[in-house]
Amino acid sequence: MSSHNTTSKGLMATIAAIALILVGVFMYYMGSMNAGRSSAGTSGGQQSAAAGAGAMKRIGILQYVTHPALDEIHRGIIDGLKQEGYVEGKNIEIFDQNGQADQSKLATMSQQLVGKHADALVGIATPAAQALANTTNKTPIVMSAVTDPVSAGLVKDMTHPGGNITGVSDQPPVAKQIDLGLKLMPHAKTVGMLYSSSEDNSKFQVDQATKQAEQRGLTVKKFAVPSSNEIAQTVQVMSGQVDFIYIPLDNTIANAMPTVIQEADKTGKPVITAVDTMVKQGGLATIGVNQYQLGIKTGQMAADILHGKAKPADTPVFTVSKGDTILNRSKAKELGIIIPDDVAAGATIVGDSKQ
Repeated sequence: MSSHNTTSKGLMATIAAIALILVGVFMYYMGSMNAGRSSAGTSGGQQSAAAGAGAMKRIGILQYVTHPALDEIHRGIIDGLKQEGYVEGKNIEIFDQNGQADQSKLATMSQQLVGKHADALVGIATPAAQALANTTNKTPIVMSAVTDPVSAGLVKDMTHPGGNITGVSDQPPVAKQIDLGLKLMPHAKTVGMLYSSSEDNSKFQVDQATKQAEQRGLTVKKFAVPSSNEIAQTVQVMSGQVDFIYIPLDNTIANAMPTVIQEADKTGKPVITAVDTMVKQGGLATIGVNQYQLGIKTGQMAADILHGKAKPADTPVFTVSKGDTILNRSKAKELGIIIPDDVAAGATIVGDSKQ
């Protein structure tokens, strides 16, 4: 074998070895790249899932007007969301709007809230819920403090709403409220119904209360006010014609409750109300729905929708089966009314004076 042949064979072996090394390096590099892609894909997927699970939710709340009853509902909504794990600034962003009883503002604010791309909307009181409903038929809406959702055009049926709206009805136990008035004022012959002519929910309740009062032998006189400006004069007039005043769940009257009580007190006329906060403001008594608890339930229903546990179309409207008896002891003493023991038993007493 010549040295030339030996050298040639050695060179070829070296080239072959280098080629094998290069192939090995290439295969290792490609394997590492694929593993990296796979790892990155898995990690990215996990991060995406985690982000989805903890994504910040958005909810818009539209309140019809400021008064103690609706303010208590609003407070309850926030606490109801917290109870279900939604804490503002942590995992939920809350957009608040208050129309202050201005219909044009409600329409504008509804458009603004829908424009926030909220995951759900809440309407506190019938006009607010209607304004939201007129703005969107896609975003889930949870109504609160809506007395008659069907007549208000918000749902097709209380059990099967059928659209993008469900929520909480504040329909009061009207018959029990009239009975309470008669227990406290057994000699009463005439009751005056004070309500706003512009609120459908009030008209519905007054019709119910009128029927119940007449069945119990009372004469009913209705006094509708077109705006808060006429409340003082209307109460002055009706106080001379009735034995006691009945007020339904009416936002206009609730907003002017101090004026109502001031005028009713001048002639010593008791006021039976449909809501607990009105008793604290000077009404005599009610068997009413706790407004804060209504808010809690509203917040919980909204949370179920945000969690994906419920859809408005299939979620029955919640109604309270019974109310709490609230008595204003100070007002009763002021009016010379004795609270029967069976009425006081189990009742919540407001007012510091004792009989």
